[in-house]
Order: sequence, then structure tokens, then C-alpha cells
Amino acid sequence: MHGAFLVVLILLAASVCAVVAFRALNLPAVLAYLFVGALLGPHALGVVPDTEQARYLAEFGVVFLMFSIGLEFSLPRLFAMKRLVIGLGGLQVIGSILLITLVGRLAGLGWATSFAIGGVLSMSSTAMLSKLLVDRMELESPHGRQVIGVLLFQDLAVVPLLILIPAISHPGDALAPMLGFALLKAVVVLALILFFGQRLMRRWFTLVARRKSSELFMLNVLFITLGLAELTELAGLSMALGAFMAGMLISETEFRLQVEEDIKPFRDVLLGLFMVTVGMLLDFEVIVRNLQWVLLVLAGLLVLKFAVVACASRWLENRGALRYGRVCGCAQLASSASCC
Repeated sequence: MHGAFLVVLILLAASVCAVVAFRALNLPAVLAYLFVGALLGPHALGVVPDTEQARYLAEFGVVFLMFSIGLEFSLPRLFAMKRLVIGLGGLQVIGSILLITLVGRLAGLGWATSFAIGGVLSMSSTAMLSKLLVDRMELESPHGRQVIGVLLFQDLAVVPLLILIPAISHPGDALAPMLGFALLKAVVVLALILFFGQRLMRRWFTLVARRKSSELFMLNVLFITLGLAELTELAGLSMALGAFMAGMLISETEFRLQVEEDIKPFRDVLLGLFMVTVGMLLDFEVIVRNLQWVLLVLAGLLVLKFAVVACASRWLENRGALRYGRVCGCAQLASSASCC
């Protein structure tokens, strides 16, 4: 018990010092948390053990972050962004997978291996990029909306990728039924959340608010957020997507501002813990030993994803599909560099 308390105390002290130092250098707090995790993690000083329990707890930070982002959206706004989510997000994911798969084949890798690497590298870190947009107050900007649209499609694209990547090594006869069933399950769950959830959310929150208990209201917010996150995860989707849906449904009610204020302490503390656990995965010895390859892959990935997004946004803009302006290349570069 005393050992765990000491670890928490060291972690808090290191996080405070790191955030102060990075802020003084005009660097984002995300880098400070990553630095603390890498320094105190099992690959460096070994102060903080890299346990599955800590990682699972840290996932709650991502859930609450996406929930707070969902509070800034609404169903009409999401439907207005459907061309952006499907168009730009689809072109980014498919284009990145195809190009990375081609590069893998040229490098001598097999089709299955190249496709798996392309699927992984086409994704971006929703948690890190969303945190950067929130800290810079760019979530409501044109490029902020477009980046969120791309991230939402990536969360949806995880469903077929999680099926395709393990299945490409098996006979093709079983692939179509598995993929069809997973997509059907995802569509049913999202339809239930969007259409039935919208009708029930206002009535339920009104019923809870009438009890005039702040504890009950907070418990209800936690229940709705974690419940929808778990529901989407059971459907093969990400917990972050379910939390986003929960926030978006609550944004349609008159309790949005109160919920947003109540959820901030949970979101910021747990999200910092998530960043620390990500930093624990960094092994500086491996990075230094393969530094030239790390830099080469990083530079190639940044250039490739930037080119894909730039071409896709230009094409959609010429067709009038982008309603909020041009995608910011720096934001997409940040998402690529933050992939975890």
C-alpha cells in the first residue's frame, strides 16, 4: 500500500514539474506526459510498472475526452458533416492503406504483411490530436472540424480492419460472412444510439435533475458515458466512439453546460494518465539503436499522409464537398506523428 502511494506521489511530482517546464518552453503538455512516462517507465528508471490495470484505467481519459468533444457537436451538425466524415475520412484511410501497402510490396514484404502495416499506419491518435485541438482552442475552427471528421471515420474503419487483418491469412470463404455480420452489428448499435437515444436522453436527464442531487446527476453522467462506451466496444467499435455519441446526445439537452463543467476534472486527470502510459511504451535503447530507420519511417509517413490528405481535400473542395474550408496540413501532420 505504501509502495503504491509512493509511486503515485512520484508520478504526480514528475508530471507537475514536466508540465511546468514544457509550458515554459511553449510546448504542449502532451509531450510532458509522454516524457514522464518514458522516464519513469519500465524501459528507463522503472519507477512505474507497466501493468494492464494502469493501461485500462488510462483508457477512461480518452473516453471522457471524446465525451467532452461530443458535447460540442449535435446530431444536425454531424449529419451536415456526413460528406466530410465519409468523403475525406474515407479517402484518407483508403489512400493511406493503398500507398503503404504498395511501398511494403516494393520493399519485399508480402501482401498480407503490407496490408496489415498499411491499416495500422493509416490510423491516427484520436486522444492526442483531440487534446492538441482542445488546448489550442481550435476544435471549432474549420480545420478542427475536418480533423475530427477524419478521426471519426478512422474509429469506424477499425471495425473492418480488425476483421480483415486476422482473416487475410485464412480461406476467403469465411471472410465475407464475418465482415458482413460485424458491419451489421455496428450499424444496428449506432442506429439504436442515434435514433432511440436521442428521444430517451432528454427525458431521462430531466427525471434525474428533478431529484435535485448533484451526486446523482454526476453518477448518471458517468453511467451514460461509460455505458455507451462499453456498448460500442461490445459491437466491435471503439470506446471513444461510444463516448462521443453519448456527449453528442447530451448536447441536444439543456444540461450540456452543467455536464461539461462536471466532467472536466475526470477528463484532464485521466487523460494525463493515458499519456503517461503511452510514454511507458517508449524504449529509448531500441530507438537509439535503430534511429536512422525510425527517422526514415517517420519522415516517410508524414510526407505520405500529408500528400494523401492534401490531394483528397483539394479534390473534395473542388467538388464542393468540404463545407468548412481546407484541411490544415499541420494538424494532420500532428495526428500522424501522434499515432499510437
